[in-house]
Amino acid sequence: MSKILVTGGSGFLGSHCIVAALAAGHEVRTTLRGLDKVPDVRAMLAAAGADPDHEVAFHTADLARDDGWNDAAAGCDYVLHTASPFPTTQPEDPNDLIVPARDGALRVLRAAKAAGTRRVVLTSSFAAVGYGARPASHVHTEEDWTPADAPNQPYILSKTIAERAAWDFVRHGGAPELSVVNPTGIFGPVLGPQLSTSIQIIKGLLDGAFPPELPDMWFGVVDVRDVADLHLRAMTAPVAAGERFIAVSGEPVSLLEVATVLRDHLGELAALVPVRGAAPTPSTSPSRRRSSSDKARRRLGWSPRPSKEAIIASAESLIRFKLIKAFD
Repeated sequence: MSKILVTGGSGFLGSHCIVAALAAGHEVRTTLRGLDKVPDVRAMLAAAGADPDHEVAFHTADLARDDGWNDAAAGCDYVLHTASPFPTTQPEDPNDLIVPARDGALRVLRAAKAAGTRRVVLTSSFAAVGYGARPASHVHTEEDWTPADAPNQPYILSKTIAERAAWDFVRHGGAPELSVVNPTGIFGPVLGPQLSTSIQIIKGLLDGAFPPELPDMWFGVVDVRDVADLHLRAMTAPVAAGERFIAVSGEPVSLLEVATVLRDHLGELAALVPVRGAAPTPSTSPSRRRSSSDKARRRLGWSPRPSKEAIIASAESLIRFKLIKAFD
């Protein structure tokens, strides 16, 4: 088995990547901004049922600093770079997101190159794929890019610019190999009280934090366990070198559809979930950005869970950890 570095091990996706790598028998180390988070990560891994005999090594490294990255990557066969800023609110200055995302990716790639790492799998986003001026009926594939100069939100710009910078680094530097995973909205089971922006949507619905008439929002869904699985497949498959892979379960879902799933499945625990939505946009509206995961399915044998399963798993884990208003 291989030695793997997972950056951002305390994150939603990073922690699940550690679990998946351990289950596959790999030796794992991870980076954290501070070692004070080590007990939290260990608790998350235990909550996921990770074998306690498989010890994880922890290293301190920050996306905004050079310190620690070479030590963290030394001797690693592969790097899964999942760490990246994902705020609940957009900053006034886009560079507050763009700079750490871009420079952090380059720091990881430089450290991986110095360590002789075979391949880096970078967690990008559908944000780097699907926010250009295209017909509403367009189904996005890995050939599509969000323009880096488009007037999009800082987060979208940060993911686009960071991924572009990573590809440029490999193109001009020659090593390591690079594969990129571009997930849509990541849902699925949380492993502790630190919640991602996507999971905050589920919590907000269960807590009654949305207006009685839900906005007409649409988004792609994918389960975090499937995104972690795709990272491991992209890590070792020869055909994945130099390729991007969109991670999405199926068609976009609306916020009202998510609310309906929660009410139907959770009963009284979903009592605060709104029952009405704003008038839906036409099926050809640009707000329903469609995408295809056919490439990952065909080339890597990837088979994600249905969107409904990911949504239910999100809610059930929030209930398990008593993180919704009903337990206040």
